[in-house]
This record gives sequence, structure tokens and C-alpha cells, in this order.
Amino acid sequence: MGEWKSDHSGVPIQENHGICLNFMKEKFYQHGLQFECTGCGNCCSNNEGYVEISEEEAVAIANFLKISEAEFLKEYVTGSKDHRWELSSQPNGDCIFLQDNRCQVYPVRPLQCRTFPFWKENLKSAYRWKLLAGECPGINQGKWHSREEIEAMLKLSD
Repeated sequence: MGEWKSDHSGVPIQENHGICLNFMKEKFYQHGLQFECTGCGNCCSNNEGYVEISEEEAVAIANFLKISEAEFLKEYVTGSKDHRWELSSQPNGDCIFLQDNRCQVYPVRPLQCRTFPFWKENLKSAYRWKLLAGECPGINQGKWHSREEIEAMLKLSD
């Protein structure tokens, strides 16, 4: 086996048979990842996180629910910051729109929900992805997403 060394940047590299491989620069998802939503509702329930929505998303959800934007903000939004709003949660921590393990606004769900699980924090390492797979049965199942698709979703959520 090769020796572990460090180049000038301090990034670990492995020298193996005269070939230097820099593992830190390659993304673990460079060949793509599998994910297909199973509709389990795990990502929407008992969640300590929050869902942020833009003004455009608020309008789309309000229209879908056939209520005014003002009524939507009063009923479904907790707070706001920089022209973005935080959706309320149910008392048990579930998303306000989760009923019977189904999203009541699925066709117009927020970008944050549409891009799950392809979030920056979930794609930091193969280890993080594996941990997430323990919570989400759709990880490593179903549709194959290319690196390009994944990075496009990452750009959307920036």
C-alpha cells in the first residue's frame, strides 16, 4: 500500500505506485447518487429544523390553498427575515402541512423540500450521506441522479 503524505496545501494525498491521488478534491457523489422519495414523511416529521419560504413560494402555496397571502402568513408562518419566512410547525414538531404522512401542498412545496436530500450539509461527506440513509428510506434507492443534477439542486438552494 502507498504512504500518506501531505502536499503544499496540507491536503492529504496518497502516493501509490508513483501515482498521486488527491482524494479530498473528488466529491463522493462524482458518479451520482440514488434517491427516490418513498413518501414516508420522515423528513417532515418530528423535525428540529425549519422550512424557509420565499415570497413567491408563499404566494404559490396561498393560491394552492385558495386563501389570501395575508391569511396564509397569519395561519402558516412563524417569523420572517430578509424577505423569507419560516413555516410554522405542529406542536409535535411535524411540518404544518404534513397530514396522514402526506404533504398537503406537495405540488407547490417549497424549494427546500423539493431539493431534499441534496442539501449542502447532507453532501459534505459519504459518512453524512450514510447517516441520512438511516433516517430516509429513499436514500440509495430508486432514481439515479447524476453529479450535474445534484450540483444544479445545490445551486438552486444557495
